[in-house]
Amino acid sequence: MVSTQTILIQNTAIDVLRLDNLHPLYGGNKFFKLKLNIDKALSEKSEGVLTFGGAHSNHIYSTAAFCNEKKINCVGVIRGRVDETNFSPTLQFAKQHNMQLLFEDRSTYNQKSENEYLVKLKEKYPNYYFIPEGGNNELGIEGCQSIQNYFNKDYDFIFAACGTATTYLGILKSCFTRSKVIGISVLKGENKLVEQVNNYLTSNKLPISVSGNDVFSQELTSTNAIINSYALNGYAKFNENLFLFQQNFIKQHSIPLDYVYTSKLFFAVNDLLLIEKIPLNASVLVIHSGGLQGNKGFEERYKLT
Repeated sequence: MVSTQTILIQNTAIDVLRLDNLHPLYGGNKFFKLKLNIDKALSEKSEGVLTFGGAHSNHIYSTAAFCNEKKINCVGVIRGRVDETNFSPTLQFAKQHNMQLLFEDRSTYNQKSENEYLVKLKEKYPNYYFIPEGGNNELGIEGCQSIQNYFNKDYDFIFAACGTATTYLGILKSCFTRSKVIGISVLKGENKLVEQVNNYLTSNKLPISVSGNDVFSQELTSTNAIINSYALNGYAKFNENLFLFQQNFIKQHSIPLDYVYTSKLFFAVNDLLLIEKIPLNASVLVIHSGGLQGNKGFEERYKLT
């Protein structure tokens, strides 16, 4: 059951939208990215669904569960070696839920958006409905627009974690007239999501744009933005300060966080409040996008248990 939980961060009341409680297997933002895609696959009478992801992917886990429940075949194209399945709880779960796993080396996997590679996959799976990595397509974005239906009120600021920015775009499209939407990118290095999102907004003739890390040059945050200053050591990498923050946050608020997305999200919100980049008395909503299934694999990988 989705609820909104109010907590105090830096003595400021923050609402948390608990999408992690939406469904035990494909809750969080994954439900919204997948629902319209799988509905389309079923309406087209596709033989199955094919999608892409890594050995610990929330998207792979959720797609396997969703397709198994809907009794539709699914294939996961997995980045990495076959032997990674031996230690990945995510891939073990996917196999148990009848997902066929197709492993590709990293260079081949990186061709996942290229026409030549997709044509070969279509030849192998001719009547399958293809969903991009992370559910990042128009139906995924459209599905995420309905997240606003769970809001109790309008907010000055909405925060969401970003991997592909599918969820971010859905929220931005549905809320830009009344809220500033801040994405916390979990990807280290060049902040490429800003350009990708702005290109999408321009091509769809939407009268908005997003800033990047330059938002820090503002006295107060006043624009839509995607920030990757809190990516720390990079995607799915261990960081001791983040780990300690996560443990203290869970103890204080009794809200579980994953290591890859929501820990960085709340770490960022905490810091932005601490350095006073969010106006006093602003109403703030943080989207808890789930992803908790990945914690077991992360803890095993970094020997945290």
